[in-house]
Amino acid sequence: MKKFVLALLLAFTSLTLAASAQEVIIRTAPPVAVVERPGPPPERGFVWIAGYHRWDRDHYVWVPGRWDRPPRVGAVWVPHRWVHRGDHWVLIEGHWR
Repeated sequence: MKKFVLALLLAFTSLTLAASAQEVIIRTAPPVAVVERPGPPPERGFVWIAGYHRWDRDHYVWVPGRWDRPPRVGAVWVPHRWVHRGDHWVLIEGHWR
């Protein structure tokens, strides 16, 4: 039984690593960002998370910005960004730092 559980855990871990290692290669440059004019924050302490273009199968789709509360005091939002690598583009996901 222990061997079966260990094998199952190893298989699941391998699949998870393979899925997270995939990189979507996009050969079309992203459009210019949409200019958003956020209103005032809903509450004190909220941070504006700017919108960005994401790739959806065969075209870009605008994801609108939003207000969000930082997960901890002193956290800083690093925005989504597209990076040009040779002949393709890669999305670097936004995240809290």
